Amino acid sequence: MKECLFCAAVSGSLPVTVVLDEPDGFAFLDHRPVFKGHVLVVPRNHVVTLGELPPTSLGPYFSVVRRIALAVESGLAAGGTFVALNNRVSQSVPHLHTHVVPRTKGDGLRGFFWPRTKYSSDDEMAEFAGKIIAALPDG
Repeated sequence: MKECLFCAAVSGSLPVTVVLDEPDGFAFLDHRPVFKGHVLVVPRNHVVTLGELPPTSLGPYFSVVRRIALAVESGLAAGGTFVALNNRVSQSVPHLHTHVVPRTKGDGLRGFFWPRTKYSSDDEMAEFAGKIIAALPDG
């Protein structure tokens, strides 16, 4: 079996723009964001679905998701965030991951239609990551 893309990101063998790297979660910018600043949060250990995440990891993992959501909103001056995960159906990578997407009123996101955008450069991607990192609340 070939290595899971998100496990490769966690291990450092797949280059990603890291926003947070802690024992309870790993967060990085989505390379095909719905909106710039779209972060994926994954558990460090490989689990495919939320049901496979050990109960003792639920609180710590969602604490990381919460911190990322607060940082995305604050760091990017977003009006709010959309936080979601898929279990199997529509799960593009079979590794539990939570999307944290910055939102603004009138941004055009409706229902579950997920348009995608691109960063203009690696520098722009790093700029968005830096704003989110700077706004991370203490764990």
